[in-house]
Amino acid sequence: MNSPHTSSADTGTRRLPQATGIDSSRPLRFTVDGQAYSGFAGDTIASALIASGRIDCGASTYLGRSRGILSAGIEESNALVRVQPRVAGDVSESMLPATRVPITEGLEADYLSGLGILDPGQDELVYEHKHIHVDVLIVGAGPAGLAAAREAGKSGARTLLLDDRSAPGGSLLSSPGRSVEGGLDESIDDVSATEWIETTVNGFAEAEEVTYRPNTTVFGSYDSNFFVALEDRTRELVETEGTGSGASTDSADGDRDNTAPRAGTRQRVWHIRAKQVVLATGAHERPIVFADNDRPGIMLASAVRTYLNRFGVAAGQRIAIAATNDSAYELLADLHAAGIDVPAIIDSRTTASAMAERVVDTTGTRLILGSTVTGTAGQGPAGRISRVTVAALDEDAVAAGHGEDIDVDLLAVAGGFSPVIHLHGQRRGPIVWRSDIAAFVPRTPVRDQFTVGAINGDYSLEAALKDGAEAGNAAANRTGFAAALTVPKAAAMTFAPARPLWLVTSAEDDHTDLTTHFIDFQRDQSVADVQRAMNAGMRSVEHVKRYTSISTGGDQGKTSAVNAIGAIASILGETDLGSVGHTTFRAPFAPVPFAALAGRRKGELFDPARITAIHPWHVAHGAEFEDVGQWKRPWYYPRPGEDMEAAVLREGKAVRESVGFQDASTLGKIEIRGTDAGEFLGQIYTNGFKKLKVGKGRYGLMCKPDGMIFDDGVTLRVAEDRYYMTTTTGGAATVLEWLEEWHQTEWPSLDVVFTSVTEQWSTVAVAGPRSRDVIAKIAPNLDVSNEAFEFMGFRETTLANGIPARICRISFSGELAFEVNVENYYGLAVWEAVAEAGAEFDITPYGTEVMHVLRAEKGFIIVGQDTDGTVTPQDAGMEWIVSKLKDFIGKRSYSRIGTAREDRKHLVGVLPVDGTTRLAEGAQLITAGTPVTPEAGPVPMIGHVTSSYMSPSLDRPIGLAFVENGRNRTGEIIQTPVAGGLVDVEITSPVFYDPEGNRRDG
Repeated sequence: MNSPHTSSADTGTRRLPQATGIDSSRPLRFTVDGQAYSGFAGDTIASALIASGRIDCGASTYLGRSRGILSAGIEESNALVRVQPRVAGDVSESMLPATRVPITEGLEADYLSGLGILDPGQDELVYEHKHIHVDVLIVGAGPAGLAAAREAGKSGARTLLLDDRSAPGGSLLSSPGRSVEGGLDESIDDVSATEWIETTVNGFAEAEEVTYRPNTTVFGSYDSNFFVALEDRTRELVETEGTGSGASTDSADGDRDNTAPRAGTRQRVWHIRAKQVVLATGAHERPIVFADNDRPGIMLASAVRTYLNRFGVAAGQRIAIAATNDSAYELLADLHAAGIDVPAIIDSRTTASAMAERVVDTTGTRLILGSTVTGTAGQGPAGRISRVTVAALDEDAVAAGHGEDIDVDLLAVAGGFSPVIHLHGQRRGPIVWRSDIAAFVPRTPVRDQFTVGAINGDYSLEAALKDGAEAGNAAANRTGFAAALTVPKAAAMTFAPARPLWLVTSAEDDHTDLTTHFIDFQRDQSVADVQRAMNAGMRSVEHVKRYTSISTGGDQGKTSAVNAIGAIASILGETDLGSVGHTTFRAPFAPVPFAALAGRRKGELFDPARITAIHPWHVAHGAEFEDVGQWKRPWYYPRPGEDMEAAVLREGKAVRESVGFQDASTLGKIEIRGTDAGEFLGQIYTNGFKKLKVGKGRYGLMCKPDGMIFDDGVTLRVAEDRYYMTTTTGGAATVLEWLEEWHQTEWPSLDVVFTSVTEQWSTVAVAGPRSRDVIAKIAPNLDVSNEAFEFMGFRETTLANGIPARICRISFSGELAFEVNVENYYGLAVWEAVAEAGAEFDITPYGTEVMHVLRAEKGFIIVGQDTDGTVTPQDAGMEWIVSKLKDFIGKRSYSRIGTAREDRKHLVGVLPVDGTTRLAEGAQLITAGTPVTPEAGPVPMIGHVTSSYMSPSLDRPIGLAFVENGRNRTGEIIQTPVAGGLVDVEITSPVFYDPEGNRRDG
């Protein structure tokens, strides 16, 4: 977007002719704090405001001090805005750096004082997630990143280049794009940097396997080269009035349209798995810590250069430069070429470097060596800087005397650079302090990664291009893609050593008084706050960080972290910042909206309801539903005039006296395959499965390592190397993860794999004395007699309607029962076939409530209702299922004293003595005669009720409970509080109905 020049009369802004990043043919209007401004396409809020003469922003968070725009990028800590909704369905966004928000027509924004306002409105825009695998991921599209992407891409390797800026080029975006007298030669391959960038990026569009995404911030780096990034497409969305911009033709997975965000997508979260990674993340410039270093008009030198050359904006008309290194002289050359007055450049070093001498000689600028800015005055508009005080430094970098005052309207500070090592640090990559450049850098890259360019502290263009090209070529080679290496050529550069200034003080200063020597602008934290933390005994940088809150704001310490470490070192008298240490890097690198993380998982999709193939029938027949896990399960089927209790009693009696049917499709189902499947299940379950015969099923119980019940279900042996496991509805995903965890971490040598098939099967449970008659009608080819079809057996057959089915004899009610399993597609058809076949027996659909009642009558537990993570199989009266011949998860725990105590709570039945009171689930049980008064409290509890129902078979309330030493207290009368009084309760066997089990076989 090249712009020849723009006059003030056109837009009300002041522009210089060398802008490389704006389109002057597209003026745009916007407002900030209710005041109208204008700018051009390509401008950020910050650049357009500076062009309009405004550099101040919102006051500081806690102290209310005047602040101004500090930087030109993601590291901004002062200029934070709230942007009003920009398209239909949008909401306002807070805490956005003005340096990163592109202006669009009609944009409305307000400056914030460090605290945002959450919009309570409904965000109706689209947020997406994309999951991809790539050969080479390159983070950063500066010169090193572009060179790496070019070399990796031409090999044919699937290459993804991500950059948080809106345009490629990195540090080159701050260069003038032309030769400047006395400045650096920033041409590449004998063409201007701007032309080289354009040619390189155009080459990406022609490469089959290269994807370049601007405005995409990689914010998380995890094990095995898994990265997460956020792509922001708000500008494109706004410019197309919510319809989305054209789809990109680049591709990271072979489909050239596949990576293009859908129309209307505002933001997209990328989940990336990369074989090789090149980190070309660059470096951020640091401020200098001196008195009143936070005034509007004090700006990073690199930012002044960016605004000057990329946006054609002079941030001031009389600019002093405070330098600690050679980078400041690049800015000096550009300011001189633009005709901007620079009264002095103040360099902390005592000897001028070769670069300093060349630029100063060319520009005629006054050079003040061995000195620094010690203070400022803010008499300009909105507290803008009006004067700097300069003083000489002694050999210990302590200011001597008052020095001189210099009138300015802007101070550019070049305090040194901090390489962006965050993604490297998130992987716990080793970090080392380099005193020659005063920066922390990676000692060595993480496995399968490369670090190139400024992240390594190599700030020369020549080194960045060379390292980037070689890394891109090597990364592609490692993934099996080879190509001839071509290294872009650039002029050799050498930079003299820096003289960092961590703390500008005089010999008389007391650190506790340095309340305006600011380290973290966003948190209003100064040297005095650091000293206060250290006076409290803090020495670790991590402790000081938390005591002061330095580096905990939205900018995450990008400009303050190293300065804080430097201040700690200065107070401790240390010269080696490496001995002080550094903070821990954690994701996210930059703030990420919750809306983006949620993606499409909001509204109905936040917790999507899962329904079975039979669900439409349930709805049509008036079922009431309950949520079990994510499933909608029929709870009961009320007829006109029935309440829940009446419906449940009717459904329960139908099962006990004739036949009922239930949709059991929601049970978890896992296929387990492999030659070692039986052995593996024997380790998972408390009972054995290795010798289970094909065609048979077995009830199994799982325990955690502490011996407590975890899940249960029936597992069928389908073939010698294949099992079909069922789990509780709510526990299916957890059980699958459990199996995978133990296989991968403890028994990886076992030949076994797991596949969730919950949604592949529909299951119809048919229970009751007439269930055999119903199954005989729908499966005429199957002999369903007791002799031919034994309990816990299963048969593969074809139903009368031609549907293949697997029919099992399994009962959770104690009645004769069958389960019909078919492919999910046929679920509704089979359900309707069962309903038709059972019509002559008045077959009745029953829901989960009746299922619970019937199993409670038989004393069967429900994991998660009758258990709570503290129940062993022995507590539940299930010693019979615990093998004494083999090992299994949790077995060792049964030898512990705690699990063998006589007074552990046991599963028992509880019956209200009055025969009418239904106990509350969760009700506490106490020994009869225990006083229940505040004076006698606390009341000792001996147990609690876990299940309580009105029994249709016994025509009275029943309950299950866990009571201390309960099995040895059968017949004892205990009590429970009900409605302000105490009700007598008898402890009984947990099996209330058919204790002999005669009804199981019909």
